[in-house]
Amino acid sequence: MAAETVSSPSSPDAPSALPVLPLDDEVVLPGMVVPLDLSDSEVRAAVEAAQAAAGTTPGKPRVLLVPRIDGTYAATGVLGTVEQVGRLADGDPGALVRARSRVRIGAGTTGPGAALWVEGTRVAENVPEPLPGHVTELMKEYKALATTWLKKRGAWQVVDRVQAIDDVAALADNSGYSPFLTTEQKVELLETADPVARLKLATQHLRDHLAEQDVAETIAKDVQEGVDKQQREFLLRRQLEAVRKELRDLGGEKDGEESDDYRARVEAADLPEKVREAALKEVDKLERSSDQSPEGSWIRTWLDTVLELPWNTRTEDAYDIQGAKAVLDAEHSGLADVKERITEYLAVRKRRTERGLGVIGGRRGGAVLALVGPPGVGKTSLGESVAHAMGREFVRVALGGVRDEAEIRGHRRTYVGALPGRIVRAIKEAGSMNPVVLLDEIDKVGSDFRGDPAAALLEVLDPAQNHTFRDHYLEVELDLSDVVFLATANVLEAIPEALLDRMELVRLDGYTEDEKVVIARDHLLPRQLERAGLAAEEVTIDESALRRLAGEYTREAGVRTLERSIARLLRKVAAQHELGDRELPFTVGAEDLRALIGRPHHVPESAQDPAERRTAVPGVATGLAVTGAGGDVLFVEASLADPETGAAGLTLTGQLGDVMKESAQIALSFLRSHGAELELPVGDLKDRGVHIHFPAGAVPKDGPSAGVTMTTALASLLSGRLVRTDVAMTGEVSLTGRVLPIGGVKQKLLAAHRAGVTTVIIPKRNEADLDDVPAEVLEKLDVHPVTDVRQVLELALAPADVASDAVPAAA
Repeated sequence: MAAETVSSPSSPDAPSALPVLPLDDEVVLPGMVVPLDLSDSEVRAAVEAAQAAAGTTPGKPRVLLVPRIDGTYAATGVLGTVEQVGRLADGDPGALVRARSRVRIGAGTTGPGAALWVEGTRVAENVPEPLPGHVTELMKEYKALATTWLKKRGAWQVVDRVQAIDDVAALADNSGYSPFLTTEQKVELLETADPVARLKLATQHLRDHLAEQDVAETIAKDVQEGVDKQQREFLLRRQLEAVRKELRDLGGEKDGEESDDYRARVEAADLPEKVREAALKEVDKLERSSDQSPEGSWIRTWLDTVLELPWNTRTEDAYDIQGAKAVLDAEHSGLADVKERITEYLAVRKRRTERGLGVIGGRRGGAVLALVGPPGVGKTSLGESVAHAMGREFVRVALGGVRDEAEIRGHRRTYVGALPGRIVRAIKEAGSMNPVVLLDEIDKVGSDFRGDPAAALLEVLDPAQNHTFRDHYLEVELDLSDVVFLATANVLEAIPEALLDRMELVRLDGYTEDEKVVIARDHLLPRQLERAGLAAEEVTIDESALRRLAGEYTREAGVRTLERSIARLLRKVAAQHELGDRELPFTVGAEDLRALIGRPHHVPESAQDPAERRTAVPGVATGLAVTGAGGDVLFVEASLADPETGAAGLTLTGQLGDVMKESAQIALSFLRSHGAELELPVGDLKDRGVHIHFPAGAVPKDGPSAGVTMTTALASLLSGRLVRTDVAMTGEVSLTGRVLPIGGVKQKLLAAHRAGVTTVIIPKRNEADLDDVPAEVLEKLDVHPVTDVRQVLELALAPADVASDAVPAAA
């Protein structure tokens, strides 16, 4: 681009001093012919000044058209000649001005008239000759885009004029007529002196506008099609309603086929009276609702749910009490408490039915039992056996991890995708109003901002209320009083107190070793033989092998791990047979277990070498505890710090709860106050640190029943006497040395029996709990009920002549 000053006034394209004609928020490009309103004082002053100057110079009056954006003049204007002065179409005075060329505005000067005069420098525009190929392609693209746009606007008469333009600068400036360009875009075109660059800019603006126009047209077309479809559908539905109305008036059709179908289904269904009334009200709403209303689909879903529920369907109970007991015995070994409770329930049901007392006060004779016990004892499978024995349908409802109260009571129908609760769905799935419903893992129910599902279960599991149970979705009464609810849990303390109060508690404390052998022989082994693809005559497992599997390879309250061990054993035999390493039939004996599935994982303390036992040093005692997996053996270790370290006080480790920490303080206080009586060297305990540790430090522990165990461990440490290996103990200790009662005696004694312990010390006040312990376990245990911790020390501590050679830490 080059700029030069032209001083010859004879040429119309050679400006010198020119009057300024300001254009407020408007831009005129060279080549454009524009009408201007002379009513504007500044426009009129510029035209009059140009006419006055034209009287002294040849040619038409000349003005400088300058854009004025927000009161600021642009740096570049356009030289224009006044072609004609007259009146515009509306009758106002006006002038027709033709834009000629770009002019760079210089300094102000003087001239005739009231207009502003400035010096102007014409901007030269250099176009290469001949045109390069890319410029020619650019011109073709611009003309094609401009033609497309003009045709969309119906400006066919302008298309030929645009196609006839061969000059690059003129073609670029022709975009000044485009109404979609903003003022800023036009100023940019005006100030771009290079014709090729200006044409690229104009082409880009036109391309962007056409793209936006295509999107707008697509959206408008889609909207119009949608509106047309809705209008057409609305018109057709109104016509259909009018036809139906005429048919109803003539008696030819009573209502729509769907509403009529629901009304017939409700009237034909065997529904309770209040449920029928509610269903007919919903049918009336469905008949009045529009097909376009979402309420129609909600009503239809609700009606389908109500009609599918077995309101008056009940299965007949099998009142063969002997047969039911035989079914329970055949499918489960042990679990005498549960079997007795089901037998009692059936006997009472039978007598009530015989005396016409099936319904009393609107309530039927259902039952709510809570089966609490460690994993693997058969709680879940027991529910199916109960249903089988009673001749009822069985439904399992998994509650583990449920946190939404609506899962139990259902959602309100105002919500999209609302469903009835799990209790209603269980009744619907069972197909009868008196199934056996197993509420599995009720202790795993949680609560959060969506409510507490355990609170929603209060009404479900209350025999005094569940005959009028209301689900939020149904909003009609549902009688649950004939349902047998069996709730299973591993941890009793995790069940809310109010909910536990509504259930009859039945504890399943685990199996003895003899019971495990029977279960493995009669139930687990046949099932795993079938799963392994083996026949009963091909592989036999001796009772001695089963007993060793239960005693040394698995140590648990249930039989789940035992079943896995049997499955692993059978897989090994099957694989060896397929590889040609073993012939069938094969009998697995106790001596074959190590070669097949490796070494035992649990060796009783009594079977270990005396030097390797935990109680081989003073300060270690064996206690008994109850965990979520049943009873377990718990060791307590105690030690005294060296006096020179200066670390006095009591240190407790093993992730202990507050109650267990307090028990340790009580044990230490008792020994300090009764040290002389017990002949223990406790005089310097105040100067030495006492450390009590419970191994398995990653496992949380709490409860008062380790009090006597900690006291015995400290007494052993101070006296140097070992704690007998075959002794385990449990009980809470007081500051005066009294041994107080604790819970879980049956589970603890089963754990002691599994661990090979032969002598157990329990509180005297727990002696009555021994009635719950299986007779075969009591025969192998020497149980000592005690009332004072002094008796515990006499029984648990070995005589002084067999004490450790190590010097007592307190000496």
